[in-house]
Amino acid sequence: MAIARYEFLGLPVVISSPAMNDVLARIRRFAQMNATVLIEGESGTGKEVAARALHHLSMRSAKPWVDISCAVLPEHLVESELFGYEKGAFSGAEARKPGFFELAEGGTLFLDEIGDLDFKLQVKLLRVLDCGEFFRLGGTRKVKVDVRLLVATNQNLQESVAEGRFRKDLYHRLAQLRIAIPPLRERREDILPIANLFRESFGIAAGFSPQVEKALLEYNWPGNVRELKNFVLGCGATVIGDRILPRDLPPELGVGGGDAVFPVSDLARLSEVTGESGRLLETAERDLILRVMRQIDGHHRKAARRLGISVRTLSRKLKAYGLESESGEICPQTVGD
Repeated sequence: MAIARYEFLGLPVVISSPAMNDVLARIRRFAQMNATVLIEGESGTGKEVAARALHHLSMRSAKPWVDISCAVLPEHLVESELFGYEKGAFSGAEARKPGFFELAEGGTLFLDEIGDLDFKLQVKLLRVLDCGEFFRLGGTRKVKVDVRLLVATNQNLQESVAEGRFRKDLYHRLAQLRIAIPPLRERREDILPIANLFRESFGIAAGFSPQVEKALLEYNWPGNVRELKNFVLGCGATVIGDRILPRDLPPELGVGGGDAVFPVSDLARLSEVTGESGRLLETAERDLILRVMRQIDGHHRKAARRLGISVRTLSRKLKAYGLESESGEICPQTVGD
């Protein structure tokens, strides 16, 4: 299996699957064009990374990059943020303010979650794409801009069009060029290379055991690359030793649990063997207790048995690490974070 490594925006990137090699080829071709690009894919697949690559590889790379999520801004602010406003356009508008289109002059404007754009604003966006001109809110003179538009969505816009929630003419205008980023479960060749890349970038020396690699390949990763990144970071925070084992995995991967947990009672022995500092061991102990408490829904007796300590010792450590309130309840903000 060939694994290609690239340097992009100062960060390493690995690609192994034919599907992602096709995506990369499309990005390289489309970057040299000036047409609008619709980037589709589930949450966490890397749509913004693809958009940034399109800008980075284009003739506009030295010009501004501006990005905004249509789902983040309140509906009544989207128009003023996109197109700007004149002084006195509304209460509080004490000076003229350029919008994102003006800020991106000569460069690229990336609109994420385009499927959430208000229907009335879809009309105005279509006009801007057709003529490159618009009025600021409260303005009487047209503003002309030269901007390349990239948009992304995790929705099926064709279904939105059929249901009357998205304009058909705008959809066809946005989808001049399309890039569909497949979910991680459909390109399993990329899972281990990406996981190892994250492990290296986080400075995690421990490697994945064969059982863990198998679990990673079999899991469906509903959160895609973002979920995989968070998973690797979590393993780095709790792993003890030079291998990431099934006991280090979260319950959703289906191979952890049981009694296969490194006992807290063995941490003292680990200190003698590795010479680790007390602070690092305290952090490892706290993370291990927290992980086990999550797995068994805060049941003290089961957790103590799995950790190899008494219930009294567990309660003392929970309080010492701030994982338990004075009433004896497990703090929800620590167990669920």
